[in-house]
Amino acid sequence: MVRITEELLRQRAEHNNCELFSLEEISLHQQEIEKLEYIDKLCRDLKILYLQNNLIPKIENVSKLKKLEYLNLALNNIERIENLEGCEELQKLDLTANFIGELSSIEILKHNIHLKELFLVGNPCTEFEGYRQFVVATLHQLKCLDSKEIERSERIQALQNYRQVEKQIRDQEQVYLLKRAREKEEALKKIQEKQEKKKEKQIKPKPGFDRRWYTDINNINLDPLEDKENHQQKETEKEYQEWKIDKDDDEDRAFWEEPTPYTPESRLEAHRHLEEKRRVKENIRGQKMKEKPPRTLITAEGKVLNMNEPKLNFFLKDDEENNQFILDLAVYRHLDSSLIDVDVQPTHLRIMVKDKPFQLVLPAEVKPDSSSAKRSQTTGHLVISMPKVQEIIMANRKTPALVKPSDSNKLQTNIKRRSIPTCIGLPFLEAIDLFSRKTNETPEILKETSQVSSSGRNIPSFFRYLLAQSSQLQVYQTNLPKHHVSFQQGAS
Repeated sequence: MVRITEELLRQRAEHNNCELFSLEEISLHQQEIEKLEYIDKLCRDLKILYLQNNLIPKIENVSKLKKLEYLNLALNNIERIENLEGCEELQKLDLTANFIGELSSIEILKHNIHLKELFLVGNPCTEFEGYRQFVVATLHQLKCLDSKEIERSERIQALQNYRQVEKQIRDQEQVYLLKRAREKEEALKKIQEKQEKKKEKQIKPKPGFDRRWYTDINNINLDPLEDKENHQQKETEKEYQEWKIDKDDDEDRAFWEEPTPYTPESRLEAHRHLEEKRRVKENIRGQKMKEKPPRTLITAEGKVLNMNEPKLNFFLKDDEENNQFILDLAVYRHLDSSLIDVDVQPTHLRIMVKDKPFQLVLPAEVKPDSSSAKRSQTTGHLVISMPKVQEIIMANRKTPALVKPSDSNKLQTNIKRRSIPTCIGLPFLEAIDLFSRKTNETPEILKETSQVSSSGRNIPSFFRYLLAQSSQLQVYQTNLPKHHVSFQQGAS
């Protein structure tokens, strides 16, 4: 049984930020509600109320809804129209497919002066002779009955024959009420019989632990190593479960094939039967979930197992240049990141995706504290970078810089300045070494060398110094390439 509570009302008021004091419309259809309650206290400003397809037997606790304009109570177990006097603004009332047999109860709707539309299709009272004339003559404010507009001539005729039609309706109403009283008695007897059968089933002896109707304690073999006996026991249990399921199916088939009158009691009984079947299925499902063996992520010996329960594609890359492992896991694109949990260990990696584990043993030990995880906004893939513990030293490779075509003019104008330091470097050092060996004046040359800038701008002056100080420059000049000599001449 579902009851109307504040929590349920707030859940159904999401369109109004779950606020009840200012709520104007709410839908509580198909909720298996069996009683109207709390609505008039918590939702005073309601204008539209949907309560169709429930199990409500009585109209109650709505009289304080002064602003209510539309009330839908179709497909319920209502037998009488009542407690609607306080709904002053009520304009439309839908009572389709209920069990209203007291047609005279519509007289209470005379107080609802704004009522324009009324729906009573599918109720027993619609089968009464003179039903429409009686309703039209009783409710003067009504404009439409059962989706059919009331014409002026029809109302005049109904008012002229009102006394005669009213008497017919009263007589048919009494006959229906007597019939309903008998149906209620039969339904009560049927319920009592079913309860007694249930008690008999509970008292009836059940098979023992070996699924037999007797147990010989002298022949019980409790040795679990005997596979034959265990196999027989499992087979017997399986047969018993199959027999029980077949029996339940037979009972279910017999319940639905049994002819019963369409009454509020039979409708409620069908609902109870469906609810019980649903509960049994949930219990069976719960037992299967309990019987499911726990996941083994790490064996008793401490061995970590590879596992991909979410069944996701992945790629593990060994990035030797950056000395790290990179894992690319193809997580679902629209999966919320809060449902993903990453745990990096020195020897393995574990990722929980919606409580399903993805575990991978790493080829080498990594640093968990330095690891990082990122999520792609376009593909949704999870990329995890894990630096290795053992560092690998690799030679740095300098790639030659590419010269843009736009910089060709600048390169030509500055060719001397850029090429001079690189082209005279090695002969210049050879000249210093040669001069020091010939003249034994290493300290002075070193002093002058310390004044030479790294860009090579003072190198021509140093050559002039060599020309002035050394009498053996002919040897030096013969060892220099031609472009060095031309550089000296151009610089001087």
